[in-house]
Order: sequence, then structure tokens, then C-alpha cells
Amino acid sequence: MRHVLNLYLLGVVLTLFSIFVRLIESLRDLLKSPSPGSSWTTRSQLANTEPRKGLPDPLSRGVQ
Repeated sequence: MRHVLNLYLLGVVLTLFSIFVRLIESLRDLLKSPSPGSSWTTRSQLANTEPRKGLPDPLSRGVQ
């Protein structure tokens, strides 16, 4: 019974350590500034109000 408890506690500790490492990696990635060629959306792209050139919206065609 004692060995099962030790294995359970080891699993809990390893799980918490894994979560901690992933959080640190996420924070490190968020703190890095995105490179110019990255896929991040810039403010100028968000401010662009030109309509997309694609299929028209179904509501604009009068489809009910």
C-alpha cells in the first residue's frame, strides 16, 4: 500500500512540474516580440477596413 501511495505522489509531482514548465515556456514566448515575418496579426492589419475579396455573405444575396 505504501508503494502505491509513493507512486501516486510521484505522479502528482511530475504532473505539477510539467504544468509549471509549460507555463514558463508560454510566458517566455509571450514576452518575445514577434518577428517581422511571423504569422502574428499586427495592429495595421487589424485596422485595415477594406472588405475581403471572397464569396459574398449569404445574407447580402437575399437568401433566407
